Amino acid sequence: MMAMLFVLGFGVFGLMSLAPGDIVDEYVKGQMFAVEGENKLTHYWTPEQIAAAKHDLWLDRPFFIQYGHWLHQVFVEHDLGRSLISKAPVLFLVSSRMINSIVLNLISLVFLTTASFALGIWLSSKAGTKTDVAAAFISLFLNAFPGILLLLLLQMFAAGTGWFPVTAYPTDAYEGNPVGFGFSYLYHIFLPLLGAFLGGVGGSLRLIRATMLDQLGQPYITALRSRGVDEGRIRLHHAFRNTMNPFITGSSNLLADLFSGSLILEIIFSYPGIGRLMYDAVLHKDINLVMTNIMFISALLLVGMLLSDLALALVDPRVRFQKS
Repeated sequence: MMAMLFVLGFGVFGLMSLAPGDIVDEYVKGQMFAVEGENKLTHYWTPEQIAAAKHDLWLDRPFFIQYGHWLHQVFVEHDLGRSLISKAPVLFLVSSRMINSIVLNLISLVFLTTASFALGIWLSSKAGTKTDVAAAFISLFLNAFPGILLLLLLQMFAAGTGWFPVTAYPTDAYEGNPVGFGFSYLYHIFLPLLGAFLGGVGGSLRLIRATMLDQLGQPYITALRSRGVDEGRIRLHHAFRNTMNPFITGSSNLLADLFSGSLILEIIFSYPGIGRLMYDAVLHKDINLVMTNIMFISALLLVGMLLSDLALALVDPRVRFQKS
């Protein structure tokens, strides 16, 4: 995992170096457009000032030397550096946004997983009925519907009706009334959560339903029914346990996908999360913020793969990680 993160960081620095300009060029360009009037020329940076600023930020070195400097800063000095835009510590910026993204994505993950399993198991008992056909049509429709368009439609619905706020984060102070803040937070994130749920439930539901039906047609299920085992026990104890195998294998990147996929949600609903922070960092070529965000999401992906392997071994006793 550490080797993969090292190679990934090297690639990120290389890609950022291929992009035209850097954070200093973006700052100078912004100053040129912001200042007006007779004193405009006095606010221009001279070529010497630009070169000095790039030298101080290590931007005039090759990207692999910049990467080595960043690694030394993180592992030797134990410092993620400062944002090149706001000059604030990167750790402070990321931690303040991290909590918001973790809360939003964990609620979405629990809600999506619970509903997908419940609906998938229930629909497997309705195979061939009109309910099953209707559910298959709806799940396919939701799976094919563009997620960004769905979020935009929900935003327009909130703006047009006034029933829900157009932003996904309350303005109330948490310290003054935590209970009121909690209810206000749930009210504000209802539409974003609904959009995330509708965008992800189609694929998960179809996977669980298909796997459940496949397990119910296996010979061991026929043997259990011939012994008079209760149908509910067969579905929930035997078939359901084996249904989790492909879901666990495919969910290794689910948490990382939620964090990276919440970028559009955070932009549309003005949610102060890490996805929006990363978007702004990439636009302004703030390499310290970009590296921290990329490494965090990549570490989530790798940890998710590790946890899915361990969970698969716990759920399925046939899986054993040992030398043959």
